[in-house]
Amino acid sequence: MPSFPARIESRLPNVGTTIFTVMSRLAQECGAINLSQGFPDFHAEDALFERVAHWMRAGWNQYAPMGGVAPLREAIARKVADLYGTTYDPDTEITVTAGATQALFTAVAALVHPGDEVIVFEPVYDCYAPAIELQGGRVVRLRLAAPDYRPDWDAVAAAITPRTRMIMINSPHNPTATVWSAEDMTRLAALTRGTGIVVVSDEVYEHIVFDGRRHESCARHPELAARSVIVSSFGKTYHITGWKVGYVVAPRELTAEFRKVHQFNVFTVNTPVQFALADYMADASRHEGLAAFYAAKRDFFRDRLAVSRFELLDSHGTYFQLARYAAISDESDVAFVERLTRDTGVAAIPVSAFFSDAHDDRVIRFCFAKNEDTLAAACERLCRV
Repeated sequence: MPSFPARIESRLPNVGTTIFTVMSRLAQECGAINLSQGFPDFHAEDALFERVAHWMRAGWNQYAPMGGVAPLREAIARKVADLYGTTYDPDTEITVTAGATQALFTAVAALVHPGDEVIVFEPVYDCYAPAIELQGGRVVRLRLAAPDYRPDWDAVAAAITPRTRMIMINSPHNPTATVWSAEDMTRLAALTRGTGIVVVSDEVYEHIVFDGRRHESCARHPELAARSVIVSSFGKTYHITGWKVGYVVAPRELTAEFRKVHQFNVFTVNTPVQFALADYMADASRHEGLAAFYAAKRDFFRDRLAVSRFELLDSHGTYFQLARYAAISDESDVAFVERLTRDTGVAAIPVSAFFSDAHDDRVIRFCFAKNEDTLAAACERLCRV
Protein backbone atom coordinates (compact mmCIF):
# COMPACT_ATOMS: atom_id res chain seq x y z
CA MET A 1 0.00 0.00 0.00
CA PRO A 2 1.40 3.47 -0.83
CA SER A 3 2.25 5.81 2.03
CA PHE A 4 0.04 8.74 2.97
CA PRO A 5 1.13 11.67 0.78
CA ALA A 6 1.03 14.43 3.42
CA ARG A 7 2.46 15.15 6.84
CA ILE A 8 0.23 14.01 9.69
CA GLU A 9 0.13 16.29 12.71
CA SER A 10 -0.74 13.88 15.48
CA ARG A 11 -3.14 15.05 18.16
CA LEU A 12 -1.47 12.56 20.53
CA PRO A 13 2.19 12.75 19.48
CA ASN A 14 3.51 11.11 22.65
CA VAL A 15 1.12 8.16 22.67
CA GLY A 16 2.24 4.76 21.44
CA THR A 17 0.96 1.23 21.90
CA THR A 18 -0.27 0.63 25.46
CA ILE A 19 1.90 -1.37 27.83
CA PHE A 20 -0.92 -3.89 28.20
CA THR A 21 -0.84 -4.70 24.51
CA VAL A 22 2.96 -4.80 24.49
CA MET A 23 3.24 -7.22 27.41
CA SER A 24 0.37 -9.46 26.31
CA ARG A 25 1.95 -9.74 22.87
CA LEU A 26 5.33 -10.57 24.43
CA ALA A 27 3.71 -13.16 26.69
CA GLN A 28 2.11 -14.82 23.67
CA GLU A 29 5.38 -14.79 21.70
CA CYS A 30 7.26 -16.36 24.62
CA GLY A 31 4.54 -18.79 25.71
CA ALA A 32 4.58 -17.09 29.11
CA ILE A 33 1.84 -17.12 31.74
CA ASN A 34 0.11 -13.77 31.30
CA LEU A 35 -0.35 -12.03 34.64
CA SER A 36 0.02 -8.65 32.97
CA GLN A 37 -3.28 -7.58 31.39
CA GLY A 38 -6.22 -7.39 33.79
CA PHE A 39 -8.64 -10.02 32.58
CA PRO A 40 -9.82 -13.37 34.02
CA ASP A 41 -8.94 -16.70 32.44
CA PHE A 42 -12.22 -18.23 33.65
CA HIS A 43 -15.83 -17.93 32.52
CA ALA A 44 -18.92 -16.23 33.84
CA GLU A 45 -21.81 -18.41 34.98
CA ASP A 46 -23.77 -20.27 32.32
CA ALA A 47 -26.92 -18.57 33.60
CA LEU A 48 -25.72 -15.27 32.16
CA PHE A 49 -24.95 -16.79 28.76
CA GLU A 50 -28.36 -18.44 28.73
CA ARG A 51 -30.08 -15.12 29.31
CA VAL A 52 -28.19 -13.55 26.40
CA ALA A 53 -29.26 -16.43 24.14
CA HIS A 54 -32.84 -16.09 25.38
CA TRP A 55 -33.06 -12.41 24.41
CA MET A 56 -31.37 -13.00 21.07
CA ARG A 57 -33.85 -15.73 20.19
CA ALA A 58 -36.71 -13.56 21.44
CA GLY A 59 -35.85 -11.05 18.73
CA TRP A 60 -34.23 -8.25 20.74
CA ASN A 61 -31.39 -7.72 18.29
CA GLN A 62 -31.94 -4.18 17.03
CA TYR A 63 -30.88 -0.84 18.47
CA ALA A 64 -31.52 -0.24 22.14
CA PRO A 65 -32.56 3.21 23.41
CA MET A 66 -29.63 5.61 23.53
CA GLY A 67 -29.44 5.65 27.33
CA GLY A 68 -29.82 1.89 27.67
CA VAL A 69 -32.78 -0.47 27.98
CA ALA A 70 -35.16 0.45 30.78
CA PRO A 71 -34.90 -2.83 32.78
CA LEU A 72 -31.12 -2.50 33.03
CA ARG A 73 -31.19 1.17 34.03
CA GLU A 74 -33.80 0.33 36.66
CA ALA A 75 -31.68 -2.55 37.96
CA ILE A 76 -28.66 -0.24 38.22
CA ALA A 77 -30.73 2.33 40.11
CA ARG A 78 -31.86 -0.33 42.61
CA LYS A 79 -28.32 -1.59 43.12
CA VAL A 80 -26.85 1.87 43.71
CA ALA A 81 -29.67 2.83 46.10
CA ASP A 82 -29.30 -0.43 48.06
CA LEU A 83 -25.52 -0.16 48.33
CA TYR A 84 -24.94 3.56 48.72
CA GLY A 85 -28.24 5.11 49.75
CA THR A 86 -28.55 7.54 46.83
CA THR A 87 -31.47 7.38 44.40
CA TYR A 88 -30.79 8.07 40.71
CA ASP A 89 -33.57 8.49 38.16
CA PRO A 90 -33.22 5.66 35.61
CA ASP A 91 -34.51 7.87 32.80
CA THR A 92 -32.39 10.98 33.34
CA GLU A 93 -29.43 9.99 35.52
CA ILE A 94 -28.22 6.55 34.37
CA THR A 95 -26.58 5.72 31.05
CA VAL A 96 -25.37 2.32 29.80
CA THR A 97 -22.01 2.59 28.05
CA ALA A 98 -19.70 0.54 25.85
CA GLY A 99 -17.43 -0.24 28.78
CA ALA A 100 -15.78 2.01 31.33
CA THR A 101 -13.13 3.41 28.98
CA GLN A 102 -15.80 4.86 26.70
CA ALA A 103 -17.62 6.23 29.73
CA LEU A 104 -14.49 7.98 31.01
CA PHE A 105 -13.63 9.39 27.59
CA THR A 106 -17.19 10.61 27.04
CA ALA A 107 -17.33 12.30 30.45
CA VAL A 108 -14.14 14.21 29.68
CA ALA A 109 -15.25 15.07 26.14
CA ALA A 110 -18.58 16.37 27.39
CA LEU A 111 -17.31 18.50 30.26
CA VAL A 112 -13.72 19.64 29.60
CA HIS A 113 -13.08 22.73 27.47
CA PRO A 114 -9.79 23.95 25.96
CA GLY A 115 -7.63 25.42 28.69
CA ASP A 116 -9.42 23.64 31.53
CA GLU A 117 -7.26 21.88 34.11
CA VAL A 118 -7.96 18.30 35.18
CA ILE A 119 -6.30 16.80 38.26
CA VAL A 120 -5.30 13.13 38.08
CA PHE A 121 -3.35 10.95 40.49
CA GLU A 122 -0.25 9.09 39.29
CA PRO A 123 0.25 6.21 38.85
CA VAL A 124 -2.78 6.73 36.65
CA TYR A 125 -4.65 4.42 34.28
CA ASP A 126 -3.47 5.18 30.77
CA CYS A 127 -6.73 6.38 29.18
CA TYR A 128 -7.22 9.45 31.39
CA ALA A 129 -4.57 11.84 30.09
CA PRO A 130 -5.17 11.26 26.34
CA ALA A 131 -8.88 11.98 26.77
CA ILE A 132 -8.07 15.26 28.52
CA GLU A 133 -5.44 16.30 25.98
CA LEU A 134 -7.75 15.60 23.02
CA GLN A 135 -10.19 18.15 24.45
CA GLY A 136 -7.46 20.77 24.80
CA GLY A 137 -7.38 20.36 28.57
CA ARG A 138 -4.29 20.51 30.74
CA VAL A 139 -3.42 17.44 32.80
CA VAL A 140 -2.34 18.28 36.36
CA ARG A 141 -0.57 15.23 37.80
CA LEU A 142 -0.28 14.58 41.53
CA ARG A 143 1.87 11.71 42.71
CA LEU A 144 0.76 8.88 44.98
CA ALA A 145 3.99 7.88 46.69
CA ALA A 146 5.09 4.27 47.14
CA PRO A 147 4.61 2.09 49.05
CA ASP A 148 1.32 3.35 50.51
CA TYR A 149 0.08 5.37 47.50
CA ARG A 150 -2.14 7.62 49.62
CA PRO A 151 -3.47 10.97 48.31
CA ASP A 152 -1.76 14.08 49.72
CA TRP A 153 -4.72 16.39 50.31
CA ASP A 154 -2.53 19.41 50.99
CA ALA A 155 -1.02 18.90 47.54
CA VAL A 156 -4.51 18.63 46.05
CA ALA A 157 -5.54 21.88 47.70
CA ALA A 158 -2.44 23.60 46.33
CA ALA A 159 -3.11 22.25 42.82
CA ILE A 160 -6.69 23.60 42.59
CA THR A 161 -6.89 26.86 40.63
CA PRO A 162 -9.72 28.88 39.02
CA ARG A 163 -9.04 26.79 35.87
CA THR A 164 -9.65 23.45 37.60
CA ARG A 165 -12.64 21.90 35.88
CA MET A 166 -12.39 18.26 36.94
CA ILE A 167 -10.74 15.86 39.37
CA MET A 168 -10.50 12.23 38.22
CA ILE A 169 -10.28 9.63 40.98
CA ASN A 170 -10.07 5.84 41.00
CA SER A 171 -10.85 3.65 44.00
CA PRO A 172 -10.25 0.75 44.33
CA HIS A 173 -7.14 1.88 42.48
CA ASN A 174 -5.48 0.38 39.45
CA PRO A 175 -2.54 -0.32 39.54
CA THR A 176 -1.78 0.13 43.27
CA ALA A 177 -4.64 -1.96 44.75
CA THR A 178 -5.28 0.75 47.36
CA VAL A 179 -8.73 1.78 48.59
CA TRP A 180 -9.71 5.31 49.56
CA SER A 181 -11.17 5.83 53.02
CA ALA A 182 -14.23 7.74 54.18
CA GLU A 183 -11.83 10.44 55.40
CA ASP A 184 -10.40 10.74 51.88
CA MET A 185 -13.88 11.35 50.51
CA THR A 186 -14.62 13.91 53.22
CA ARG A 187 -11.44 15.79 52.31
CA LEU A 188 -12.34 15.69 48.61
CA ALA A 189 -15.81 17.04 49.37
CA ALA A 190 -14.37 19.86 51.44
CA LEU A 191 -11.90 20.89 48.73
CA THR A 192 -14.55 20.99 46.00
CA ARG A 193 -17.25 22.66 48.12
CA GLY A 194 -18.48 25.90 46.60
CA THR A 195 -16.72 25.27 43.27
CA GLY A 196 -17.82 24.18 39.82
CA ILE A 197 -15.40 21.24 39.84
CA VAL A 198 -16.76 17.96 38.50
CA VAL A 199 -15.50 14.71 40.01
CA VAL A 200 -15.17 11.76 37.64
CA SER A 201 -15.01 8.67 39.84
CA ASP A 202 -13.72 5.46 38.25
CA GLU A 203 -15.26 2.74 40.43
CA VAL A 204 -14.98 -0.28 38.16
CA TYR A 205 -13.60 -2.45 41.00
CA GLU A 206 -16.32 -1.34 43.45
CA HIS A 207 -17.18 -4.92 44.47
CA ILE A 208 -13.58 -6.09 44.92
CA VAL A 209 -12.56 -4.71 48.33
CA PHE A 210 -10.85 -6.85 50.97
CA ASP A 211 -10.17 -7.23 54.69
CA GLY A 212 -13.38 -5.68 56.00
CA ARG A 213 -12.90 -2.40 54.16
CA ARG A 214 -15.84 -0.60 52.58
CA HIS A 215 -15.96 0.86 49.11
CA GLU A 216 -16.46 4.60 49.53
CA SER A 217 -18.40 5.41 46.39
CA CYS A 218 -19.02 9.04 45.56
CA ALA A 219 -22.67 7.96 45.51
CA ARG A 220 -22.39 7.23 49.24
CA HIS A 221 -21.49 10.88 49.98
CA PRO A 222 -24.40 13.24 49.11
CA GLU A 223 -22.18 16.26 48.62
CA LEU A 224 -19.93 14.39 46.18
CA ALA A 225 -22.84 12.62 44.47
CA ALA A 226 -24.19 16.03 43.48
CA ARG A 227 -21.05 16.82 41.46
CA SER A 228 -19.83 13.38 40.35
CA VAL A 229 -19.91 11.29 37.22
CA ILE A 230 -19.54 7.74 38.56
CA VAL A 231 -18.32 5.01 36.23
CA SER A 232 -18.67 1.26 36.79
CA SER A 233 -18.17 -1.90 34.75
CA PHE A 234 -20.09 -5.13 34.30
CA GLY A 235 -16.95 -6.61 32.78
CA LYS A 236 -15.03 -6.44 36.06
CA THR A 237 -17.99 -7.55 38.17
CA TYR A 238 -19.19 -10.52 36.12
CA HIS A 239 -15.92 -11.70 34.48
CA ILE A 240 -16.96 -10.52 31.01
CA THR A 241 -14.37 -7.86 30.15
CA GLY A 242 -14.66 -8.61 26.43
CA TRP A 243 -18.34 -7.67 26.36
CA LYS A 244 -17.39 -4.03 27.04
CA VAL A 245 -20.52 -2.95 28.90
CA GLY A 246 -20.47 -0.42 31.73
CA TYR A 247 -22.56 2.41 33.03
CA VAL A 248 -22.53 5.96 34.36
CA VAL A 249 -24.62 7.47 37.12
CA ALA A 250 -24.65 11.25 37.51
CA PRO A 251 -27.01 14.13 38.36
CA ARG A 252 -29.38 14.94 35.52
CA GLU A 253 -27.52 18.12 34.52
CA LEU A 254 -24.26 16.20 34.08
CA THR A 255 -26.05 13.26 32.46
CA ALA A 256 -27.62 15.58 29.89
CA GLU A 257 -24.18 16.80 28.84
CA PHE A 258 -22.75 13.27 28.92
CA ARG A 259 -25.48 11.97 26.62
CA LYS A 260 -24.89 14.77 24.10
CA VAL A 261 -21.52 13.18 23.36
CA HIS A 262 -22.54 9.57 24.04
CA GLN A 263 -25.18 9.66 21.31
CA PHE A 264 -22.53 10.45 18.70
CA ASN A 265 -19.50 8.42 19.79
CA VAL A 266 -21.42 5.21 20.62
CA PHE A 267 -25.18 5.94 20.60
CA THR A 268 -26.18 2.58 22.04
CA VAL A 269 -24.90 -0.72 23.43
CA ASN A 270 -25.54 -4.40 22.61
CA THR A 271 -29.25 -4.96 23.15
CA PRO A 272 -29.62 -8.65 24.16
CA VAL A 273 -26.65 -8.35 26.52
CA GLN A 274 -28.33 -5.42 28.27
CA PHE A 275 -31.54 -7.38 28.85
CA ALA A 276 -29.51 -10.39 30.06
CA LEU A 277 -27.57 -8.26 32.54
CA ALA A 278 -30.83 -6.83 33.87
CA ASP A 279 -32.08 -10.36 34.53
CA TYR A 280 -28.79 -11.43 36.07
CA MET A 281 -28.64 -8.47 38.45
CA ALA A 282 -31.89 -9.59 40.09
CA ASP A 283 -29.75 -11.88 42.28
CA ALA A 284 -27.64 -9.48 44.36
CA SER A 285 -25.51 -12.33 45.71
CA ARG A 286 -23.73 -12.39 42.36
CA HIS A 287 -21.84 -9.26 43.27
CA GLU A 288 -21.99 -9.68 47.03
CA GLY A 289 -19.71 -12.72 46.87
CA LEU A 290 -17.14 -11.13 44.57
CA ALA A 291 -14.88 -9.73 47.30
CA ALA A 292 -14.54 -13.10 49.02
CA PHE A 293 -13.99 -14.82 45.66
CA TYR A 294 -11.06 -12.56 44.78
CA ALA A 295 -9.71 -12.37 48.34
CA ALA A 296 -9.22 -16.14 48.16
CA LYS A 297 -7.28 -15.77 44.91
CA ARG A 298 -5.20 -12.94 46.38
CA ASP A 299 -4.35 -15.03 49.44
CA PHE A 300 -3.56 -18.08 47.32
CA PHE A 301 -1.17 -16.01 45.19
CA ARG A 302 0.46 -14.23 48.16
CA ASP A 303 0.88 -17.43 50.19
CA ARG A 304 2.77 -19.13 47.39
CA LEU A 305 5.01 -16.12 46.79
CA ALA A 306 5.84 -15.75 50.49
CA VAL A 307 9.03 -17.80 50.00
CA SER A 308 10.05 -15.87 46.89
CA ARG A 309 12.43 -12.90 46.81
CA PHE A 310 9.63 -10.53 45.82
CA GLU A 311 8.41 -8.03 48.41
CA LEU A 312 4.62 -8.01 48.19
CA LEU A 313 2.90 -4.70 48.91
CA ASP A 314 -0.57 -4.55 50.47
CA SER A 315 -3.48 -5.36 48.19
CA HIS A 316 -6.71 -3.97 49.63
CA GLY A 317 -8.85 -4.02 46.47
CA THR A 318 -8.98 -4.79 42.71
CA TYR A 319 -7.49 -8.03 41.41
CA PHE A 320 -3.92 -6.76 41.29
CA GLN A 321 -0.85 -7.35 43.41
CA LEU A 322 2.16 -5.03 43.43
CA ALA A 323 5.62 -6.41 44.14
CA ARG A 324 9.04 -4.89 44.66
CA TYR A 325 11.98 -6.79 43.18
CA ALA A 326 14.94 -4.92 44.75
CA ALA A 327 16.28 -8.15 46.26
CA ILE A 328 16.40 -9.70 42.79
CA SER A 329 17.64 -7.02 40.39
CA ASP A 330 18.55 -3.36 40.02
CA GLU A 331 17.20 -3.27 36.46
CA SER A 332 14.50 -0.80 35.44
CA ASP A 333 11.01 -2.19 35.85
CA VAL A 334 10.56 -2.29 32.07
CA ALA A 335 13.75 -4.29 31.55
CA PHE A 336 12.89 -6.55 34.48
CA VAL A 337 9.40 -7.49 33.26
CA GLU A 338 10.70 -8.14 29.76
CA ARG A 339 13.37 -10.47 31.15
CA LEU A 340 10.84 -12.06 33.51
CA THR A 341 8.62 -12.81 30.54
CA ARG A 342 11.38 -14.20 28.32
CA ASP A 343 13.46 -16.11 30.89
CA THR A 344 10.98 -17.05 33.62
CA GLY A 345 7.82 -17.34 31.56
CA VAL A 346 5.62 -14.98 33.58
CA ALA A 347 4.44 -11.60 32.25
CA ALA A 348 3.75 -8.60 34.50
CA ILE A 349 3.28 -4.84 34.07
CA PRO A 350 5.94 -2.24 35.00
CA VAL A 351 4.30 0.38 37.22
CA SER A 352 6.45 3.11 35.62
CA ALA A 353 4.09 2.80 32.62
CA PHE A 354 1.44 4.56 34.72
CA PHE A 355 3.62 7.68 35.18
CA SER A 356 4.03 10.37 32.53
CA ASP A 357 7.75 10.66 33.32
CA ALA A 358 8.25 6.87 33.66
CA HIS A 359 8.97 7.29 37.39
CA ASP A 360 10.42 3.96 38.50
CA ASP A 361 10.10 2.66 42.08
CA ARG A 362 11.18 -0.83 40.95
CA VAL A 363 7.61 -2.06 41.44
CA ILE A 364 5.66 -4.35 39.08
CA ARG A 365 2.00 -5.38 38.90
CA PHE A 366 0.62 -8.91 38.72
CA CYS A 367 -3.02 -9.80 37.96
CA PHE A 368 -4.39 -12.64 40.10
CA ALA A 369 -7.77 -12.91 38.33
CA LYS A 370 -6.79 -16.38 37.18
CA ASN A 371 -7.60 -20.01 37.86
CA GLU A 372 -5.65 -21.52 40.74
CA ASP A 373 -3.77 -23.82 38.36
CA THR A 374 -2.58 -20.77 36.45
CA LEU A 375 -1.56 -18.96 39.63
CA ALA A 376 0.19 -22.02 41.05
CA ALA A 377 2.22 -22.51 37.87
CA ALA A 378 3.16 -18.81 37.80
CA CYS A 379 4.20 -18.82 41.47
CA GLU A 380 6.35 -21.90 41.00
CA ARG A 381 8.27 -20.05 38.28
CA LEU A 382 8.47 -16.79 40.22
CA CYS A 383 9.85 -18.53 43.30
CA ARG A 384 12.79 -19.70 41.21
CA VAL A 385 13.79 -16.13 40.27
